[in-house]
Amino acid sequence: MPKTTTTKASPAAETLEEHADGHEPSIAEQIDALADPSFMTSLARGLAVVQAFSDSRKPQTIANISQKTGIPRAAVRRCLHTLRELGYVDAELNNFSLRPKVLTLGYSYLSSTPLTVSAQPCLNNISRALNESSSLAVMDDDEVLYVARAATSRVMSVALNTGSRLPAYCTSLGRVMLAHMPPAELDQYLARTKLRPMTENTVTSVKRLRTILADVRQAGYAINDEELELGLRSIAVPVRGASGTVLAALNVGAQAARVSIDQLEHEFLPVLLRGAQELSILLP
Repeated sequence: MPKTTTTKASPAAETLEEHADGHEPSIAEQIDALADPSFMTSLARGLAVVQAFSDSRKPQTIANISQKTGIPRAAVRRCLHTLRELGYVDAELNNFSLRPKVLTLGYSYLSSTPLTVSAQPCLNNISRALNESSSLAVMDDDEVLYVARAATSRVMSVALNTGSRLPAYCTSLGRVMLAHMPPAELDQYLARTKLRPMTENTVTSVKRLRTILADVRQAGYAINDEELELGLRSIAVPVRGASGTVLAALNVGAQAARVSIDQLEHEFLPVLLRGAQELSILLP
Protein backbone atom coordinates (compact mmCIF):
# COMPACT_ATOMS: atom_id res chain seq x y z
CA MET A 1 0.00 0.00 0.00
CA PRO A 2 1.28 3.53 -0.68
CA LYS A 3 2.72 4.94 2.53
CA THR A 4 2.19 8.46 3.79
CA THR A 5 5.62 10.07 3.70
CA THR A 6 6.90 13.58 3.21
CA THR A 7 8.52 13.84 -0.18
CA LYS A 8 9.84 16.58 -2.37
CA ALA A 9 7.73 17.44 -5.40
CA SER A 10 8.93 15.56 -8.46
CA PRO A 11 10.66 17.35 -11.36
CA ALA A 12 7.50 16.73 -13.36
CA ALA A 13 5.46 18.56 -10.73
CA GLU A 14 7.95 21.41 -10.73
CA THR A 15 7.68 21.60 -14.50
CA LEU A 16 3.92 21.92 -14.11
CA GLU A 17 4.41 25.00 -11.97
CA GLU A 18 6.89 26.53 -14.40
CA HIS A 19 4.40 26.97 -17.27
CA ALA A 20 3.74 30.70 -17.04
CA ASP A 21 0.92 30.54 -19.60
CA GLY A 22 -1.08 28.18 -17.42
CA HIS A 23 -0.62 25.29 -19.85
CA GLU A 24 -0.09 22.00 -18.09
CA PRO A 25 2.74 19.88 -19.48
CA SER A 26 1.86 16.78 -21.45
CA ILE A 27 2.61 13.31 -20.12
CA ALA A 28 5.60 13.21 -22.46
CA GLU A 29 6.94 16.48 -21.02
CA GLN A 30 6.54 15.14 -17.50
CA ILE A 31 8.46 12.00 -18.46
CA ASP A 32 11.21 14.01 -20.15
CA ALA A 33 11.55 16.20 -17.04
CA LEU A 34 12.73 13.19 -15.04
CA ALA A 35 16.48 13.42 -15.57
CA ASP A 36 17.49 10.57 -13.25
CA PRO A 37 20.11 8.54 -15.19
CA SER A 38 18.52 5.31 -13.89
CA PHE A 39 15.08 6.32 -15.21
CA MET A 40 13.89 4.27 -18.21
CA THR A 41 12.12 6.68 -20.53
CA SER A 42 11.04 3.90 -22.88
CA LEU A 43 9.33 1.99 -20.05
CA ALA A 44 7.61 5.15 -18.85
CA ARG A 45 6.34 5.81 -22.36
CA GLY A 46 5.04 2.25 -22.66
CA LEU A 47 3.10 2.57 -19.42
CA ALA A 48 1.73 5.94 -20.55
CA VAL A 49 0.51 4.33 -23.78
CA VAL A 50 -1.33 1.65 -21.77
CA GLN A 51 -2.90 4.32 -19.55
CA ALA A 52 -4.06 6.24 -22.62
CA PHE A 53 -6.74 3.58 -23.10
CA SER A 54 -8.34 4.46 -19.75
CA ASP A 55 -12.04 5.41 -19.84
CA SER A 56 -12.14 4.80 -23.59
CA ARG A 57 -14.73 2.33 -24.84
CA LYS A 58 -13.47 2.37 -28.41
CA PRO A 59 -10.18 1.37 -30.05
CA GLN A 60 -7.42 3.97 -30.19
CA THR A 61 -5.25 5.01 -33.11
CA ILE A 62 -1.59 5.98 -32.95
CA ALA A 63 -2.64 9.57 -33.59
CA ASN A 64 -5.18 9.48 -30.73
CA ILE A 65 -2.63 8.20 -28.24
CA SER A 66 0.04 10.62 -29.43
CA GLN A 67 -2.39 13.52 -28.96
CA LYS A 68 -3.40 12.36 -25.47
CA THR A 69 0.13 11.81 -24.21
CA GLY A 70 2.31 14.13 -26.25
CA ILE A 71 4.54 11.17 -27.11
CA PRO A 72 5.74 11.30 -30.76
CA ARG A 73 3.85 9.00 -33.12
CA ALA A 74 6.96 7.01 -33.97
CA ALA A 75 7.53 6.23 -30.28
CA VAL A 76 3.84 5.37 -29.79
CA ARG A 77 4.06 3.00 -32.74
CA ARG A 78 7.05 1.20 -31.22
CA CYS A 79 5.34 0.93 -27.84
CA LEU A 80 2.20 -0.53 -29.40
CA HIS A 81 4.25 -2.98 -31.47
CA THR A 82 6.03 -4.17 -28.33
CA LEU A 83 2.80 -4.43 -26.32
CA ARG A 84 1.19 -6.35 -29.18
CA GLU A 85 4.08 -8.81 -29.37
CA LEU A 86 3.77 -9.38 -25.59
CA GLY A 87 0.03 -9.98 -25.83
CA TYR A 88 -1.18 -6.86 -24.04
CA VAL A 89 -2.59 -5.08 -27.11
CA ASP A 90 -4.57 -6.20 -30.14
CA ALA A 91 -4.74 -4.42 -33.48
CA GLU A 92 -7.18 -4.33 -36.37
CA LEU A 93 -5.92 -2.21 -39.25
CA ASN A 94 -4.82 1.01 -37.49
CA ASN A 95 -7.09 0.60 -34.46
CA PHE A 96 -5.64 -0.70 -31.21
CA SER A 97 -7.35 -2.10 -28.12
CA LEU A 98 -6.20 -3.66 -24.87
CA ARG A 99 -6.31 -7.42 -24.48
CA PRO A 100 -7.42 -9.25 -21.29
CA LYS A 101 -3.79 -10.02 -20.43
CA VAL A 102 -3.36 -6.41 -19.30
CA LEU A 103 -5.50 -7.26 -16.26
CA THR A 104 -2.60 -9.30 -14.89
CA LEU A 105 -0.70 -6.06 -14.25
CA GLY A 106 -3.35 -4.77 -11.85
CA TYR A 107 -4.15 -8.19 -10.43
CA SER A 108 -0.56 -8.55 -9.26
CA TYR A 109 -1.16 -5.63 -6.90
CA LEU A 110 -4.69 -6.58 -5.87
CA SER A 111 -3.79 -10.19 -5.14
CA SER A 112 -0.68 -9.35 -3.12
CA THR A 113 -2.15 -6.68 -0.83
CA PRO A 114 -3.90 -7.99 2.31
CA LEU A 115 -6.31 -5.06 2.42
CA THR A 116 -7.67 -5.48 -1.10
CA VAL A 117 -7.76 -9.28 -0.83
CA SER A 118 -10.04 -9.18 2.21
CA ALA A 119 -11.89 -5.91 1.63
CA GLN A 120 -14.66 -7.18 -0.63
CA PRO A 121 -16.64 -9.11 2.01
CA CYS A 122 -16.50 -6.04 4.26
CA LEU A 123 -17.71 -3.75 1.48
CA ASN A 124 -20.47 -6.20 0.60
CA ASN A 125 -21.68 -6.18 4.21
CA ILE A 126 -21.68 -2.37 4.33
CA SER A 127 -23.62 -2.13 1.08
CA ARG A 128 -26.19 -4.69 2.24
CA ALA A 129 -26.64 -2.91 5.57
CA LEU A 130 -27.13 0.52 4.01
CA ASN A 131 -28.44 -0.48 0.58
CA GLU A 132 -25.91 1.90 -0.98
CA SER A 133 -22.63 1.55 -2.89
CA SER A 134 -19.41 1.46 -0.86
CA SER A 135 -15.79 1.88 -1.92
CA LEU A 136 -12.24 1.50 -0.63
CA ALA A 137 -9.53 3.77 -2.02
CA VAL A 138 -5.92 4.85 -1.56
CA MET A 139 -4.04 7.97 -2.64
CA ASP A 140 -1.94 7.54 -5.76
CA ASP A 141 -0.33 10.35 -7.79
CA ASP A 142 -2.47 12.99 -6.04
CA GLU A 143 -5.68 11.16 -6.98
CA VAL A 144 -8.10 8.80 -5.31
CA LEU A 145 -7.55 5.29 -6.67
CA TYR A 146 -10.39 2.82 -6.14
CA VAL A 147 -9.03 -0.58 -5.06
CA ALA A 148 -12.31 -2.28 -4.13
CA ARG A 149 -16.00 -1.51 -4.60
CA ALA A 150 -19.44 -2.94 -3.87
CA ALA A 151 -22.10 -1.30 -6.05
CA THR A 152 -25.82 -1.61 -5.37
CA SER A 153 -26.91 1.04 -7.86
CA ARG A 154 -25.33 3.66 -10.08
CA VAL A 155 -25.32 7.02 -8.34
CA MET A 156 -22.84 8.82 -10.63
CA SER A 157 -22.99 9.63 -14.33
CA VAL A 158 -19.53 8.06 -14.66
CA ALA A 159 -19.26 4.36 -13.82
CA LEU A 160 -16.85 3.66 -10.96
CA ASN A 161 -14.94 0.41 -10.77
CA THR A 162 -11.73 -0.95 -9.27
CA GLY A 163 -8.95 1.10 -10.86
CA SER A 164 -11.07 4.23 -11.34
CA ARG A 165 -9.52 7.56 -10.35
CA LEU A 166 -11.04 10.79 -9.07
CA PRO A 167 -9.64 14.11 -7.80
CA ALA A 168 -8.78 14.03 -4.11
CA TYR A 169 -9.70 17.63 -3.20
CA CYS A 170 -13.41 17.33 -4.00
CA THR A 171 -14.19 13.78 -2.88
CA SER A 172 -14.94 12.48 0.60
CA LEU A 173 -12.38 9.69 0.17
CA GLY A 174 -9.69 12.14 -0.88
CA ARG A 175 -10.40 14.65 1.86
CA VAL A 176 -10.10 11.98 4.55
CA MET A 177 -6.64 11.07 3.29
CA LEU A 178 -5.55 14.66 2.65
CA ALA A 179 -6.66 15.63 6.17
CA HIS A 180 -4.24 13.11 7.66
CA MET A 181 -1.22 13.98 5.53
CA PRO A 182 1.81 15.48 7.28
CA PRO A 183 1.61 19.30 6.96
CA ALA A 184 4.61 19.57 4.61
CA GLU A 185 3.20 16.94 2.27
CA LEU A 186 -0.21 18.62 2.24
CA ASP A 187 1.47 21.95 1.43
CA GLN A 188 3.17 20.34 -1.56
CA TYR A 189 -0.08 18.79 -2.75
CA LEU A 190 -1.96 22.09 -2.59
CA ALA A 191 0.91 23.92 -4.32
CA ARG A 192 0.83 21.64 -7.34
CA THR A 193 -2.92 20.97 -7.58
CA LYS A 194 -5.34 23.23 -9.39
CA LEU A 195 -8.71 23.21 -7.64
CA ARG A 196 -11.07 23.08 -10.59
CA PRO A 197 -14.83 23.47 -10.05
CA MET A 198 -16.52 20.13 -10.79
CA THR A 199 -19.93 21.58 -9.84
CA GLU A 200 -21.20 24.92 -8.59
CA ASN A 201 -20.65 23.60 -5.05
CA THR A 202 -17.00 22.63 -5.41
CA VAL A 203 -14.65 24.37 -2.97
CA THR A 204 -11.88 25.96 -5.05
CA SER A 205 -10.32 28.17 -2.38
CA VAL A 206 -7.15 26.74 -0.86
CA LYS A 207 -7.82 28.61 2.38
CA ARG A 208 -11.34 27.21 2.63
CA LEU A 209 -10.15 23.70 1.76
CA ARG A 210 -7.52 23.85 4.51
CA THR A 211 -10.25 24.75 7.01
CA ILE A 212 -12.40 21.84 5.81
CA LEU A 213 -9.49 19.40 6.07
CA ALA A 214 -8.76 20.56 9.62
CA ASP A 215 -12.41 19.92 10.52
CA VAL A 216 -12.26 16.48 8.87
CA ARG A 217 -9.16 15.55 10.84
CA GLN A 218 -10.84 16.55 14.09
CA ALA A 219 -14.21 14.93 13.33
CA GLY A 220 -12.77 11.71 11.96
CA TYR A 221 -14.90 11.67 8.82
CA ALA A 222 -15.59 13.69 5.66
CA ILE A 223 -18.86 14.51 3.94
CA ASN A 224 -19.08 15.56 0.31
CA ASP A 225 -22.26 17.44 -0.54
CA GLU A 226 -22.61 17.59 -4.34
CA GLU A 227 -19.10 18.96 -4.91
CA LEU A 228 -17.99 16.18 -7.25
CA GLU A 229 -21.30 15.71 -9.06
CA LEU A 230 -24.70 17.31 -8.56
CA GLY A 231 -27.12 14.91 -6.93
CA LEU A 232 -24.38 12.92 -5.17
CA ARG A 233 -23.55 12.90 -1.48
CA SER A 234 -20.96 10.71 0.22
CA ILE A 235 -19.33 10.12 3.57
CA ALA A 236 -15.86 8.65 4.15
CA VAL A 237 -13.75 7.52 7.10
CA PRO A 238 -10.03 6.72 7.38
CA VAL A 239 -8.64 3.19 7.46
CA ARG A 240 -5.54 3.04 9.65
CA GLY A 241 -2.64 0.63 9.89
CA ALA A 242 -1.30 -0.83 13.14
CA SER A 243 0.86 2.28 13.70
CA GLY A 244 -2.17 4.56 13.39
CA THR A 245 -1.15 5.94 9.99
CA VAL A 246 -4.01 6.45 7.55
CA LEU A 247 -3.35 4.14 4.59
CA ALA A 248 -6.76 4.12 2.89
CA ALA A 249 -10.29 5.47 3.09
CA LEU A 250 -13.72 3.85 3.07
CA ASN A 251 -16.88 5.56 1.86
CA VAL A 252 -20.53 5.23 0.92
CA GLY A 253 -22.18 7.31 -1.80
CA ALA A 254 -25.89 8.01 -2.21
CA GLN A 255 -28.30 10.17 -4.16
CA ALA A 256 -28.81 13.52 -2.45
CA ALA A 257 -32.56 13.37 -3.13
CA ARG A 258 -32.84 10.21 -1.03
CA VAL A 259 -30.25 10.64 1.71
CA SER A 260 -29.76 13.73 3.85
CA ILE A 261 -26.55 14.84 5.53
CA ASP A 262 -28.18 14.02 8.87
CA GLN A 263 -28.71 10.43 7.70
CA LEU A 264 -25.10 10.21 6.56
CA GLU A 265 -23.89 11.23 10.00
CA HIS A 266 -26.30 9.26 12.17
CA GLU A 267 -27.11 6.15 10.11
CA PHE A 268 -24.19 5.65 7.71
CA LEU A 269 -21.25 6.78 9.84
CA PRO A 270 -21.51 4.08 12.56
CA VAL A 271 -21.61 1.35 9.89
CA LEU A 272 -18.59 2.82 8.13
CA LEU A 273 -16.60 3.15 11.34
CA ARG A 274 -17.19 -0.53 12.13
CA GLY A 275 -16.09 -1.45 8.62
CA ALA A 276 -12.94 0.68 8.88
CA GLN A 277 -12.05 -0.98 12.19
CA GLU A 278 -12.51 -4.41 10.60
CA LEU A 279 -10.26 -3.48 7.68
CA SER A 280 -7.62 -1.91 9.94
CA ILE A 281 -6.93 -5.30 11.49
CA LEU A 282 -5.68 -6.46 8.09
CA LEU A 283 -3.09 -3.71 7.74
CA PRO A 284 0.51 -3.75 8.99
